[in-house]
Amino acid sequence: MSKFPTNLLPMGTAASAPAQSPPPPPPPEHIFILSGQSNMAGRGGVTRHHGWDGVVPPECRPDPSVLRLSAALLWEEAREPLHRDIDTRKTCGVGPGMAFANALRERGGGGGAGRVGLVPCAVGGTAIREWARGGHLYESMVRRARESVKDGGEIKALLWYQGESDTAAEHDAEAYRGNMEALIKDVRGDLGLPSLPVIQVAIASGDGRYMDRVRRAQLEIELPNVVCVDAKGLPLKDDHLHLTTHAQVRLGHMLADAYLQHFAP
Repeated sequence: MSKFPTNLLPMGTAASAPAQSPPPPPPPEHIFILSGQSNMAGRGGVTRHHGWDGVVPPECRPDPSVLRLSAALLWEEAREPLHRDIDTRKTCGVGPGMAFANALRERGGGGGAGRVGLVPCAVGGTAIREWARGGHLYESMVRRARESVKDGGEIKALLWYQGESDTAAEHDAEAYRGNMEALIKDVRGDLGLPSLPVIQVAIASGDGRYMDRVRRAQLEIELPNVVCVDAKGLPLKDDHLHLTTHAQVRLGHMLADAYLQHFAP
């Protein structure tokens, strides 16, 4: 039998305190939804056989004032790859989100000292019809967007980069504009934000021969508070489909420029 009472420790023995998780960060004030397909999810630095190279450009480094909503709907410090637990079927790397958020923070577009929140929702290889209201992708995006503001903050814009999967079939390319306009109207209605800014990216590549038709549809959308930045000419990886890491940084800055020019107070 032990000479010490079971509820005591011998002299000189330190009791180890139970491990405590760090407190969650305060919710962000300025929230941006990141959605679409693989170029928004980020394939910068991803190689065909070796996964992500782990290289994080200075423009994409984490900062305590930039947060991401995880797949578990918890705010945490944002870091690359932003979509690692969202677009889980493929390897994710650098996308435009961190470069966008850091550019806003540095230029005061995140409300000066305010915290910027990113809500990753993009999934690679998805066509616009898969984002229709009632489908899993759309409903997940709306659910995550609603969850992002439950403790405060304001959704400032939807950043959308998608369309490569709609370039293979003529019917899909011809239907793109109507499908995209319906998505914008549905998101605004379901979030109760009738004037929600939308910044979409005109694609720089595609899976098929109708890329120009999809691009034209993207550039011709004329809904209020919808602007388009053009990715054409940004460097592509050897797969001729995904933007390089450098191109993703540049795109992030283009998206920040568009937000600051058109929507920042």
